[in-house]
Amino acid sequence: MPHSRSVRGRRGRPAGACYHLGMEDDGLFSLAGRTAVVIGGGGVLAGAMAAGLARAGADIVVVDVNLENAAARAQSIAALGRRAIGVRCDATSKADLENALAAAMARFGRVDILINAAGVNSGTPFFEIGEAEWQRILDIDLKSVFLACQVFGKAMVDAGRGGSIINISSASAGPPLSKVFTYGIAKAGINQITQFLARDLAPHNVRVNAIQPGFFPAEQNRKLLTEERVASILTHTPMNRFGESEELVGAAVYLASSRASSFVTGSILRVDGGFLAMTI
Repeated sequence: MPHSRSVRGRRGRPAGACYHLGMEDDGLFSLAGRTAVVIGGGGVLAGAMAAGLARAGADIVVVDVNLENAAARAQSIAALGRRAIGVRCDATSKADLENALAAAMARFGRVDILINAAGVNSGTPFFEIGEAEWQRILDIDLKSVFLACQVFGKAMVDAGRGGSIINISSASAGPPLSKVFTYGIAKAGINQITQFLARDLAPHNVRVNAIQPGFFPAEQNRKLLTEERVASILTHTPMNRFGESEELVGAAVYLASSRASSFVTGSILRVDGGFLAMTI
C-alpha cells in the first residue's frame, strides 16, 4: 500500500473478534436454516461477508464471474462447518443469474438472503471516459443489481417466506468523490434501487437495504490509492484509517437476520469510520 497507515488493523482488537457469532447460535443474529447467495463472493470484501454469514449459521452460495475464486471461497467456508457451493456467473447476464438460482435451489432448496457485491472501478478523467468503459462499469455495478433483484427477489416473493436483499453501495454515491465518476453514478443508482424495492417488496416481507462502505482497500481500488489520495482520505476520516474487510460482517449479519433487523428496510447503513459525517 502507498501509505503505512492504510494496512493497519483495529488497534487493540484480538484477531477475528468480530466473528464471535456462534454457528449454532439460536439468538437474535442467528442465520441457522437460511441460505445466502453472495454475488461477487470470490472477492475480498464480499468473501468476508460470505464467511461471516456462514459463521452466523447460513449455508452459502458463492457467485462470482471467476469460478476458481468462487470455488476457493466455498471451500474455505465449508471448512467452517457450513454447506457452501461456488457458482460461476456473469452477474450482468439474466440467464447466468437464473442458472445461479437454479444451482442454489438444487443444492439447498431455498434462498433467503442476497448480497449484491459485484463491482468494478476506474479512475479515468471525465473527458477521457469512453462509451465502452462507461457501459462496462454501469453494467457490472448497477445492471447486475437490477437483474439479481429481479431473479432472486422474485424467488423470495414466490416462496412466501420473506427474505433480505443487501446491496453494496459506496461513500462515492454522494456527495460525489473525485476520480470515480461512473462508479459514483452507479452507486447512487444502487441507493435508488434499494429504496424503490424496499417499498415495493415490503408487502411480501422481503426487506431491501444497502451497506455503504467507506474506504476499504481492495483490488478494484488499489490503483487509485496514491499517497496523496490516501492522505486526503485519512484526513477526512475521523477514525483516521481504512476499514478492514471483516468490519463489514456485523452490518451484513444484522441486515440478513430476520429477527435483528425485522423492521429495517430501505436503509443505507454506513460503515465508513465517520467519512460521510466529516465536513470541516
